[in-house]
Amino acid sequence: MQISELRKIIDQFKNKRVLVIGDLMIDHYIWGKVDRISPEAPVPVVEVRKEDFRLGGAANVVNNIHALGAVPYVLGLIGNDQNAERMRDIFIANGISNLELIADESRNTTIKTRVIAHNQQVVRIDRENDDDVARDVEDRIIERFEALIPQVDAVLIEDYNKGLLTERVINTVIDTCNKLDKIVTVDPKFRNFFAYKNCTVFKPNLKETEKNLGIEIKSEDDFLAAAHKLLDRLEPEYVVVTRSEKGLSVFSRTADPISIPTFAMEVYDVSGAGDTVISTLTLCLAAGCDMRTSALIANHAAGKVCGKMGIHPILPDEIIDSFKNHLKA
Repeated sequence: MQISELRKIIDQFKNKRVLVIGDLMIDHYIWGKVDRISPEAPVPVVEVRKEDFRLGGAANVVNNIHALGAVPYVLGLIGNDQNAERMRDIFIANGISNLELIADESRNTTIKTRVIAHNQQVVRIDRENDDDVARDVEDRIIERFEALIPQVDAVLIEDYNKGLLTERVINTVIDTCNKLDKIVTVDPKFRNFFAYKNCTVFKPNLKETEKNLGIEIKSEDDFLAAAHKLLDRLEPEYVVVTRSEKGLSVFSRTADPISIPTFAMEVYDVSGAGDTVISTLTLCLAAGCDMRTSALIANHAAGKVCGKMGIHPILPDEIIDSFKNHLKA
């Protein structure tokens, strides 16, 4: 792909509106250094130097879409707590304003705290509730979704298994998108994996594929067989499987598989790489790109974020820079 063509595609992102429905989180980072072991227990003592709060989970997907120049709409759950206000403030500080944050009094806002010293994660602390939402909360989610869907070009479902995406919500979202001829892409986890039937793109990673099919993928033949099982059971237009250091692969019923190697120059942290893939892929499809082109651009985007420590959104210039580096190679 020529750089001029890539720039034209990225420029088309500016007019695209994407509704992200999924599990919103805050990623809390505590950065410090370790010089000694605690006398109380055989654990490192971290001297805190700084901390920050970033958008994580489905909120990181929203941030990626915004950073790429498109207009995100946000539909997700928060608690009635300090972190709910913190999440709202982070969205607004990042220039993201189309917020449908549904408060559920029975749960807390999901926050993941990572303690990092010398560019290594020492420990992660999760504060969350992953029970399925109650029926009345489902009703509120579906009501807001149905009000938002006419306004957007595509819907992206980001499932971290924190309870928002019940089978009823999933079925309603996909059925409505199909009736209205809207792109609907899915980044699944383990629970409700096979509820995502008839979507445009279904994007698991290799581990999720193995676990949900109950198999161990040891060879390329195993991998091809697994991908076709997903096509048969879920009937999406495309299955896209991310494979860490092996890049990603695309499958459909109407074309030969496409495999794209990783473009990561250095890997410091894979956190958020899957979010970056699904965000970029969705925007490319909304901009009218074919799947091969979309997957190629998404894989370049993922390669760039793997070179950063912690969660960071992808920027257009970083994708262009990745293409330039590999054109030179």
